[in-house]
Amino acid sequence: MKFRILLWLLGRMLSKASKNNPELQKQLEGKELGFTLLTMDGKVARSFRVAGQRISSCSGTLDAPAFTMGFRDAAYAHQVMTAKNKQLAFMQGIQDKNITIKGDAALVMWFQGLFKYIMPTKKKPKN
Repeated sequence: MKFRILLWLLGRMLSKASKNNPELQKQLEGKELGFTLLTMDGKVARSFRVAGQRISSCSGTLDAPAFTMGFRDAAYAHQVMTAKNKQLAFMQGIQDKNITIKGDAALVMWFQGLFKYIMPTKKKPKN
């Protein structure tokens, strides 16, 4: 359940940021694609679409995604996606075959780069 909520929240945050953040819109420029994050058993799946400098998401899978990222199970996926060092967790998961990637691996790296646009920023203290 945590992974399902995390994916839904990720979709909402990416959608909002794609409407309001000019830096993210620049990253989305010229991209027209879809991708899916799911558990390997297919019980939890969420798809994301990039079109017109906007990101939208829906539950389920796409017919022809640019890439699919599959996780061993929902608990493991939640653990990886909330890890302090996400890059290390992803790389370890791929190496251990707990995460599978089908499709364009370069787009997976591009997708991971979008996280910096949705992470809350710490406000600088006033002196």
